[in-house]
Amino acid sequence: MHALARRLRRLPPSCGPVRLVAVDGHAGSGKSTFAGRLAAALGGAPVLHLDDIATHEELFAWDRRLLADVVAPLVRGSVAHYRPYDWHARRFGPPRALPPAPVVLVEGVGAGRRALRPYLAHLLWMELPREESWARGRSRDGREQADFWAGWVEAERRHFAQDPSRPFADLLVRQATRGYETVRGPVASAGTDRTVTDGDGPPPLR
Repeated sequence: MHALARRLRRLPPSCGPVRLVAVDGHAGSGKSTFAGRLAAALGGAPVLHLDDIATHEELFAWDRRLLADVVAPLVRGSVAHYRPYDWHARRFGPPRALPPAPVVLVEGVGAGRRALRPYLAHLLWMELPREESWARGRSRDGREQADFWAGWVEAERRHFAQDPSRPFADLLVRQATRGYETVRGPVASAGTDRTVTDGDGPPPLR
Protein backbone atom coordinates (compact mmCIF):
# COMPACT_ATOMS: atom_id res chain seq x y z
CA MET A 1 0.00 0.00 0.00
CA HIS A 2 2.84 2.39 0.79
CA ALA A 3 4.43 1.71 -2.61
CA LEU A 4 1.15 2.67 -4.28
CA ALA A 5 0.96 5.80 -2.12
CA ARG A 6 4.45 6.82 -3.23
CA ARG A 7 3.48 6.23 -6.85
CA LEU A 8 0.39 8.44 -6.53
CA ARG A 9 2.33 11.24 -4.85
CA ARG A 10 4.73 11.32 -7.81
CA LEU A 11 1.93 11.85 -10.36
CA PRO A 12 1.48 15.33 -11.83
CA PRO A 13 -1.50 17.29 -10.46
CA SER A 14 -4.66 16.71 -12.45
CA CYS A 15 -7.28 18.96 -10.86
CA GLY A 16 -5.68 22.31 -10.11
CA PRO A 17 -2.99 21.53 -7.50
CA VAL A 18 -4.68 18.23 -6.61
CA ARG A 19 -3.95 14.68 -7.74
CA LEU A 20 -7.52 13.41 -7.92
CA VAL A 21 -7.51 9.61 -7.68
CA ALA A 22 -10.64 7.55 -8.32
CA VAL A 23 -11.42 4.18 -6.75
CA ASP A 24 -14.19 2.58 -8.80
CA GLY A 25 -15.76 -0.85 -8.99
CA HIS A 26 -19.03 -2.66 -8.53
CA ALA A 27 -21.08 -2.12 -5.39
CA GLY A 28 -19.76 -4.42 -2.68
CA SER A 29 -16.31 -4.80 -4.23
CA GLY A 30 -14.50 -3.26 -1.24
CA LYS A 31 -13.89 0.27 -2.50
CA SER A 32 -14.50 2.04 0.80
CA THR A 33 -12.21 -0.25 2.82
CA PHE A 34 -9.44 -0.03 0.24
CA ALA A 35 -9.78 3.76 -0.07
CA GLY A 36 -9.58 4.12 3.71
CA ARG A 37 -6.36 2.11 3.87
CA LEU A 38 -4.88 3.98 0.93
CA ALA A 39 -5.79 7.31 2.53
CA ALA A 40 -3.97 6.23 5.69
CA ALA A 41 -0.90 5.22 3.68
CA LEU A 42 -1.01 8.68 2.10
CA GLY A 43 -0.80 10.26 5.53
CA GLY A 44 -4.48 11.04 5.92
CA ALA A 45 -5.55 12.02 2.41
CA PRO A 46 -9.13 13.31 2.15
CA VAL A 47 -11.67 10.81 0.82
CA LEU A 48 -14.86 11.80 -0.96
CA HIS A 49 -17.43 9.00 -0.79
CA LEU A 50 -19.88 9.04 -3.68
CA ASP A 51 -22.52 7.60 -1.33
CA ASP A 52 -22.53 11.15 0.07
CA ILE A 53 -23.16 12.61 -3.39
CA ALA A 54 -25.74 10.20 -4.83
CA THR A 55 -29.37 10.23 -3.73
CA HIS A 56 -32.39 7.94 -4.01
CA GLU A 57 -33.55 9.96 -7.00
CA GLU A 58 -30.07 10.41 -8.48
CA LEU A 59 -28.23 7.12 -8.15
CA PHE A 60 -25.94 8.17 -11.02
CA ALA A 61 -27.25 11.54 -12.23
CA TRP A 62 -25.02 13.49 -9.85
CA ASP A 63 -22.10 14.35 -12.12
CA ARG A 64 -23.01 18.00 -12.74
CA ARG A 65 -23.44 18.65 -9.02
CA LEU A 66 -20.09 17.00 -8.26
CA LEU A 67 -18.33 19.02 -10.96
CA ALA A 68 -19.83 22.27 -9.68
CA ASP A 69 -19.51 21.71 -5.93
CA VAL A 70 -16.25 19.76 -5.73
CA VAL A 71 -14.19 19.70 -8.92
CA ALA A 72 -14.52 23.38 -9.85
CA PRO A 73 -13.25 24.66 -6.46
CA LEU A 74 -10.38 22.15 -6.45
CA VAL A 75 -9.37 23.25 -9.94
CA ARG A 76 -9.05 26.78 -8.52
CA GLY A 77 -7.05 25.49 -5.54
CA SER A 78 -9.92 26.36 -3.19
CA VAL A 79 -11.61 24.34 -0.46
CA ALA A 80 -14.64 22.55 -1.89
CA HIS A 81 -17.90 22.18 0.02
CA TYR A 82 -20.59 19.57 -0.52
CA ARG A 83 -23.65 18.49 1.43
CA PRO A 84 -23.61 14.75 2.27
CA TYR A 85 -26.85 12.97 1.56
CA ASP A 86 -28.57 11.22 4.48
CA TRP A 87 -29.95 7.94 3.10
CA HIS A 88 -32.23 7.41 6.09
CA ALA A 89 -33.67 10.93 6.36
CA ARG A 90 -33.66 11.29 2.55
CA ARG A 91 -32.25 14.81 2.64
CA PHE A 92 -28.93 16.61 2.40
CA GLY A 93 -27.04 17.43 5.55
CA PRO A 94 -24.88 20.44 6.48
CA PRO A 95 -21.95 21.36 4.22
CA ARG A 96 -18.70 19.45 4.58
CA ALA A 97 -15.31 20.82 3.53
CA LEU A 98 -12.93 19.05 1.16
CA PRO A 99 -9.49 20.70 1.08
CA PRO A 100 -7.25 20.80 -2.02
CA ALA A 101 -4.75 18.33 -0.59
CA PRO A 102 -1.87 16.97 -2.70
CA VAL A 103 -3.88 13.74 -3.18
CA VAL A 104 -7.66 13.50 -2.87
CA LEU A 105 -9.44 10.16 -3.23
CA VAL A 106 -12.93 9.84 -4.67
CA GLU A 107 -14.43 6.41 -4.14
CA GLY A 108 -17.68 4.90 -5.26
CA VAL A 109 -19.48 3.31 -8.17
CA GLY A 110 -18.96 5.62 -11.12
CA ALA A 111 -15.90 7.42 -9.76
CA GLY A 112 -14.18 6.78 -13.09
CA ARG A 113 -17.07 7.97 -15.23
CA ARG A 114 -16.59 9.93 -18.43
CA ALA A 115 -17.37 13.33 -16.90
CA LEU A 116 -14.67 12.95 -14.22
CA ARG A 117 -11.87 11.24 -16.12
CA PRO A 118 -10.35 14.46 -17.51
CA TYR A 119 -9.67 15.56 -13.91
CA LEU A 120 -8.22 12.27 -12.65
CA ALA A 121 -4.54 11.65 -12.06
CA HIS A 122 -5.18 7.89 -11.75
CA LEU A 123 -8.13 5.52 -11.96
CA LEU A 124 -8.08 2.39 -9.79
CA TRP A 125 -10.61 -0.38 -10.44
CA MET A 126 -11.49 -2.98 -7.81
CA GLU A 127 -11.15 -6.23 -9.75
CA LEU A 128 -14.01 -8.34 -8.38
CA PRO A 129 -16.77 -9.78 -10.62
CA ARG A 130 -20.06 -7.96 -10.36
CA GLU A 131 -22.13 -10.94 -9.18
CA GLU A 132 -19.64 -11.66 -6.39
CA SER A 133 -19.51 -7.98 -5.48
CA TRP A 134 -23.29 -7.67 -5.36
CA ALA A 135 -23.58 -10.83 -3.24
CA ARG A 136 -21.12 -9.34 -0.76
CA GLY A 137 -23.05 -6.08 -0.72
CA ARG A 138 -26.39 -7.78 -0.14
CA SER A 139 -24.93 -9.84 2.68
CA ARG A 140 -23.45 -6.72 4.25
CA ASP A 141 -26.66 -4.69 4.10
CA GLY A 142 -29.12 -7.40 5.17
CA ARG A 143 -32.66 -8.23 4.15
CA GLU A 144 -34.02 -4.81 5.04
CA GLN A 145 -32.15 -3.40 2.03
CA ALA A 146 -33.32 -6.10 -0.42
CA ASP A 147 -35.69 -3.81 -2.32
CA PHE A 148 -33.03 -1.12 -2.63
CA TRP A 149 -30.52 -3.63 -3.95
CA ALA A 150 -32.94 -4.87 -6.61
CA GLY A 151 -33.25 -1.34 -7.98
CA TRP A 152 -29.56 -0.61 -7.52
CA VAL A 153 -28.36 -3.62 -9.52
CA GLU A 154 -30.41 -2.59 -12.55
CA ALA A 155 -29.25 1.03 -12.25
CA GLU A 156 -25.61 -0.05 -12.01
CA ARG A 157 -25.99 -2.35 -15.04
CA ARG A 158 -27.35 0.54 -17.08
CA HIS A 159 -24.66 2.94 -15.90
CA PHE A 160 -21.70 0.75 -16.76
CA ALA A 161 -23.29 -0.29 -20.07
CA GLN A 162 -23.47 3.37 -21.08
CA ASP A 163 -20.38 4.72 -19.28
CA PRO A 164 -17.88 1.96 -18.37
CA SER A 165 -14.93 2.73 -16.10
CA ARG A 166 -12.82 -0.43 -16.18
CA PRO A 167 -11.50 0.04 -19.77
CA PHE A 168 -9.92 3.31 -18.62
CA ALA A 169 -8.34 2.01 -15.39
CA ASP A 170 -4.65 2.64 -14.81
CA LEU A 171 -4.48 -0.10 -12.19
CA LEU A 172 -6.62 -3.10 -11.27
CA VAL A 173 -6.77 -3.77 -7.53
CA ARG A 174 -7.22 -7.31 -6.24
CA GLN A 175 -7.63 -8.37 -2.63
CA ALA A 176 -4.90 -10.84 -1.74
CA THR A 177 -4.44 -13.18 1.20
CA ARG A 178 -2.66 -10.34 2.96
CA GLY A 179 -3.60 -6.87 1.80
CA TYR A 180 -3.94 -6.00 -1.86
CA GLU A 181 -2.10 -6.45 -5.12
CA THR A 182 -2.23 -4.21 -8.17
CA VAL A 183 -1.70 -5.00 -11.83
CA ARG A 184 -1.62 -2.76 -14.87
CA GLY A 185 -5.05 -1.73 -16.03
CA PRO A 186 -6.35 -1.66 -19.60
CA VAL A 187 -5.15 1.92 -20.24
CA ALA A 188 -1.64 1.28 -18.92
CA SER A 189 -1.39 -2.07 -20.72
CA ALA A 190 -2.40 -0.50 -24.01
CA GLY A 191 -0.01 2.40 -23.50
CA THR A 192 -2.90 4.79 -23.98
CA ASP A 193 -2.74 8.29 -22.58
CA ARG A 194 -6.02 9.34 -20.98
CA THR A 195 -5.82 12.82 -22.47
CA VAL A 196 -5.77 11.22 -25.92
CA THR A 197 -8.62 8.88 -25.04
CA ASP A 198 -10.84 11.50 -23.52
CA GLY A 199 -10.05 14.59 -25.53
CA ASP A 200 -7.65 17.47 -25.38
CA GLY A 201 -7.83 18.04 -21.66
CA PRO A 202 -10.44 18.97 -19.06
CA PRO A 203 -13.42 20.92 -20.36
CA PRO A 204 -13.94 24.40 -18.87
CA LEU A 205 -16.02 24.47 -15.70
CA ARG A 206 -18.69 27.11 -15.45
